[in-house]
Amino acid sequence: MGSGGGHPRGVDYERVDATYLERRRLRRGAAGWVLLAGLGVSSVVSGDFAGWNFGLAHGGWGGLLVATALMATMYTCMVLGLAELAAALPVAGAGYGFARRALGPLGGFATGVAILVEYAIAPAAIAVFISGYVEALGLFGLTNSWPVHLVCYAVFVGIHLRGVGEALRLMFAITAVAVVALLAFAAGMVTRFDTARLFDIAPTDAPGASAFLPFGVPGVLAALVYGIWFFLAVEGVPLAAEEARDPRRDMPRGIIGAMLVLLALAAVILVVAPGGAGSSAIARSDNPLPHALVVVFGGETALSRFVNYVGLAGLVASFFSIIYAYSRQLFALSRAGYLPRWLSLTGRRGTPYTALLVPGTLGFLLAATTGDGELLINVAVFGATLSYVLMMVSHIVLRFREPDLPRPYRTPGGVVTTGVALALAVAAVVATFLVDPTAAAVTAGIVVVALLYFVLHSRRRLVADAPEEEFAALARAERELT
Repeated sequence: MGSGGGHPRGVDYERVDATYLERRRLRRGAAGWVLLAGLGVSSVVSGDFAGWNFGLAHGGWGGLLVATALMATMYTCMVLGLAELAAALPVAGAGYGFARRALGPLGGFATGVAILVEYAIAPAAIAVFISGYVEALGLFGLTNSWPVHLVCYAVFVGIHLRGVGEALRLMFAITAVAVVALLAFAAGMVTRFDTARLFDIAPTDAPGASAFLPFGVPGVLAALVYGIWFFLAVEGVPLAAEEARDPRRDMPRGIIGAMLVLLALAAVILVVAPGGAGSSAIARSDNPLPHALVVVFGGETALSRFVNYVGLAGLVASFFSIIYAYSRQLFALSRAGYLPRWLSLTGRRGTPYTALLVPGTLGFLLAATTGDGELLINVAVFGATLSYVLMMVSHIVLRFREPDLPRPYRTPGGVVTTGVALALAVAAVVATFLVDPTAAAVTAGIVVVALLYFVLHSRRRLVADAPEEEFAALARAERELT
């Protein structure tokens, strides 16, 4: 079937038989707004336990504070834009679906690939941090991390294979435990807080260096990547649209509620952890919160052991939730024909089993072979920031091109709000190159290879019946008629 009938030039759509979508059907009505908010918090909460602290080594506390404030602004503005898009276009493709409607098939696929890179790589980084916590506890006498990585992927992919409802409810419970651990940590550290410890990294000779910014202005840019880690993956909530009870109402409530919780947690952890233990003490730690407690109290205590054990719950919650996210993004791209179609097959429980297993296998191999959580963070962040740029452009384009699109929720401030998010996302992309050119180059290479696959192969084999493609085709047909 050639292009036309509402389809853009340069792509062709193949006919599929009646069973195609039946074999690619998710379980609807599995989540209300509270579970969606829990999904958003759980996807990110590991960032409070580990990862953010590397920003202290690059920017000092002041640099990381400024970077986190900028990224908090970016994510808040972006979440308000995504709340509108998710309510107006409630499809499993989420960011890919939004960009497909606004920017066409190539723009949609580029966005989807960037999101997929973020979500496929982030669990591998989290698996490395989980092994760091396990080794710090001396559990099982392990001297090698790969068994931990294997167990993480095997157990939690296995739970997802059982069904989305079961997975989301378990995830919510794990997240609640993790939040309790963060609050207990904060209560223990605030008694030892000393402002001087925030600024215990000596100033360098970098431009603009001071006690507040020991690495100067370049340190702020370098710390942007780690400020992102406090919020990375909250944008995955719209990927649950086809499994939500009432996505037009619940999506805005869920993603905004999650963002409010994450802002509060980031503010608390960023202040009390380095303010209690010292910025220099935790700047390079794979398990900074238990390490901070050990430094403050002069050795292991009941609280440090509690935070270490329960800190695993925070890491597991994010690991668990991002597995959900990567499977839905891969499912949507495959269902529409952008990637091999067998990757979108679902089982009798309505779970996309191939989209769970294939990235899970790749993630395990990455975690086991690199063992470098910081490198994997940087790869994931580059994919994330690239997708943020494209999604915010999509919001702005749709506001101008389709002002009459039904929008159950409208972004406060409209395109000004998403314009702020867009400008900060561009700055974050640049920062990723500055911090780790290798990670940025790897991510960019993956995206380029994927786009070549689209241009040379999949653009001639898209599936018109996929929901994201139907949305876009109907919109194009309406514009041509008018």
